[in-house]
Amino acid sequence: MRVQAEVSLYPLRTATLMDSIQAFCDALAAGGVEVCSGPMSSLVAGESGQVFAALGRAFEQVGRERDVVLVLKVSNCCPQGSAG
Repeated sequence: MRVQAEVSLYPLRTATLMDSIQAFCDALAAGGVEVCSGPMSSLVAGESGQVFAALGRAFEQVGRERDVVLVLKVSNCCPQGSAG
Protein backbone atom coordinates (compact mmCIF):
# COMPACT_ATOMS: atom_id res chain seq x y z
CA MET A 1 0.00 0.00 0.00
CA ARG A 2 1.28 3.45 -0.88
CA VAL A 3 1.38 6.00 1.94
CA GLN A 4 2.43 9.57 2.45
CA ALA A 5 3.70 10.91 5.76
CA GLU A 6 4.15 14.45 7.00
CA VAL A 7 7.03 14.58 9.48
CA SER A 8 8.45 17.33 11.64
CA LEU A 9 11.67 16.84 13.60
CA TYR A 10 12.31 19.12 16.57
CA PRO A 11 15.88 19.16 17.91
CA LEU A 12 16.12 19.80 21.65
CA ARG A 13 18.85 21.39 23.77
CA THR A 14 20.81 22.81 20.84
CA ALA A 15 21.38 26.23 19.34
CA THR A 16 21.73 24.82 15.80
CA LEU A 17 18.57 23.20 14.50
CA MET A 18 19.50 22.53 10.88
CA ASP A 19 22.28 20.00 11.58
CA SER A 20 19.81 17.55 13.14
CA ILE A 21 17.09 18.20 10.57
CA GLN A 22 19.47 17.79 7.62
CA ALA A 23 20.88 14.56 9.07
CA PHE A 24 17.34 13.21 9.46
CA CYS A 25 16.34 14.15 5.89
CA ASP A 26 19.56 12.67 4.48
CA ALA A 27 18.90 9.41 6.35
CA LEU A 28 15.33 9.34 5.02
CA ALA A 29 16.49 9.84 1.43
CA ALA A 30 19.01 7.02 1.85
CA GLY A 31 16.07 4.78 2.77
CA GLY A 32 14.76 4.71 -0.79
CA VAL A 33 11.64 6.81 -0.21
CA GLU A 34 10.56 10.07 -1.82
CA VAL A 35 11.35 13.08 0.40
CA CYS A 36 10.21 16.66 -0.16
CA SER A 37 11.49 19.03 2.53
CA GLY A 38 9.62 22.22 3.32
CA PRO A 39 10.14 25.07 5.78
CA MET A 40 7.97 23.50 8.53
CA SER A 41 7.84 19.78 7.71
CA SER A 42 8.82 17.15 5.18
CA LEU A 43 6.67 14.83 3.10
CA VAL A 44 7.78 11.23 2.76
CA ALA A 45 6.10 8.90 0.26
CA GLY A 46 6.41 5.31 -0.87
CA GLU A 47 5.27 1.82 -0.04
CA SER A 48 4.24 1.58 3.61
CA GLY A 49 6.98 -0.87 4.60
CA GLN A 50 9.68 1.30 3.06
CA VAL A 51 8.32 4.51 4.60
CA PHE A 52 8.06 3.08 8.11
CA ALA A 53 11.46 1.40 7.85
CA ALA A 54 13.12 4.60 6.59
CA LEU A 55 11.49 6.67 9.34
CA GLY A 56 12.63 4.19 11.99
CA ARG A 57 16.21 4.08 10.73
CA ALA A 58 16.43 7.87 10.36
CA PHE A 59 15.05 8.45 13.86
CA GLU A 60 17.42 5.86 15.36
CA GLN A 61 20.40 7.40 13.57
CA VAL A 62 19.68 10.98 14.61
CA GLY A 63 18.44 10.01 18.07
CA ARG A 64 21.69 8.23 18.95
CA GLU A 65 23.57 11.54 18.71
CA ARG A 66 20.96 14.16 19.56
CA ASP A 67 17.84 14.75 21.63
CA VAL A 68 14.89 15.11 19.24
CA VAL A 69 11.10 14.94 19.03
CA LEU A 70 9.46 13.53 15.89
CA VAL A 71 5.86 14.40 14.99
CA LEU A 72 4.36 12.13 12.34
CA LYS A 73 1.09 11.96 10.37
CA VAL A 74 0.52 9.13 7.90
CA SER A 75 -2.19 8.73 5.26
CA ASN A 76 -3.03 5.87 2.92
CA CYS A 77 -5.30 8.01 0.77
CA CYS A 78 -2.70 10.44 -0.54
CA PRO A 79 -2.49 11.25 -4.25
CA GLN A 80 -0.28 8.99 -6.33
CA GLY A 81 3.03 10.40 -7.46
CA SER A 82 5.85 12.23 -5.75
CA ALA A 83 5.91 13.53 -2.19
CA GLY A 84 6.07 17.06 -3.53
